[in-house]
Amino acid sequence: MMTNILVTASALSDQDLLAHLELLAGKERESLVELVAHLAALDSRPSLFAAQGFSSLFSYCTQALRLSEDASCNRIEAARACRRFPLILDLLASGSLTLTSVRLLAKHLTEANHQFVLAKARDRSRREIEVLEAELAPRPDIPSTVRKLPCPTAKPVPMSGPEPAMTSAPSAAGTAISPSPSALPATPRPIVQAWAPERYRVQFTIGQETHEKLRQLQALLRREIPDGDPGAIFDRALTVLLEKVEKPKLAASAKPRPNRPIRPETDKEVGKPGLPSRHVLGEVKRAVWGRDAGQCAFVAPTGRRCTERTFLEFHHIQPYALQGPATVDNISLRCWRHNQYEAELIFGNTGASIVREECASP
Repeated sequence: MMTNILVTASALSDQDLLAHLELLAGKERESLVELVAHLAALDSRPSLFAAQGFSSLFSYCTQALRLSEDASCNRIEAARACRRFPLILDLLASGSLTLTSVRLLAKHLTEANHQFVLAKARDRSRREIEVLEAELAPRPDIPSTVRKLPCPTAKPVPMSGPEPAMTSAPSAAGTAISPSPSALPATPRPIVQAWAPERYRVQFTIGQETHEKLRQLQALLRREIPDGDPGAIFDRALTVLLEKVEKPKLAASAKPRPNRPIRPETDKEVGKPGLPSRHVLGEVKRAVWGRDAGQCAFVAPTGRRCTERTFLEFHHIQPYALQGPATVDNISLRCWRHNQYEAELIFGNTGASIVREECASP
């Protein structure tokens, strides 16, 4: 029974679990490279899968090999790229390149540039690969547009008994009105996509109130932005919002002043003489944020630093509960997970509640 594998994995020690995962990931990459290489060979023999009753390599992958449609597309794209540039197989085997990276870059690879591009793509995230793709094939700026989407229509939910007349609100008889799933427009997800070097395409949907605010700003800024470009207004709005958010979260200021207590001992914990203040001063926040470059500063024993830049907190290296001061040397940025993890190392499982009391989120 395959369920026994879960029992076996759960019984492993921490070190054995990590070791097994690395081993399995390596085996998976090896199997992936072998599969891609064999698909490349099969792609060059279309009569072979045709004789088996499949009209295309995609049909063979989804039906005979039982791969998902997405998995089939990625592997077929990689197989065809590997036939042109076998170096890709070595990068896939080492984990330096992913199938998604190969799919995004394959159409831009040539005999002249493939070595340079593949070297630049090593160990890059998908977002970084999209930026590289935009450098290889820059696209012109898209025109700014504001378009009204179709409104969803509502249909009555079937009820038992005689069907009451439709009204704009639920009637006393209990008729419920809800939008039909088929009537709702297909709303694309928000997009922030690299479009050309240092140029990005942004797409999202706004509500009626936001649309009215945009129109008001276009009218008020007609002298500064004659064409009413939403992109230019978006940039100005982000600049103002960023300044507003940074001020309370990071104590950002054009002319920072040292914090001074209104009265002596104001920052001390009441009833706890001798303990330092847990409050992180603005000047400390600014220094720590700049030193840690807005990124979690946790470093694993292997030397790897956490790359998280969201849900960051100001962490006491020497915990406040152990009289750690809120100074630049003792405060460091941590993501939520590593803040909790380091608290558990010191206080055990109760460290989660302790660290939530002593940390401050940017």
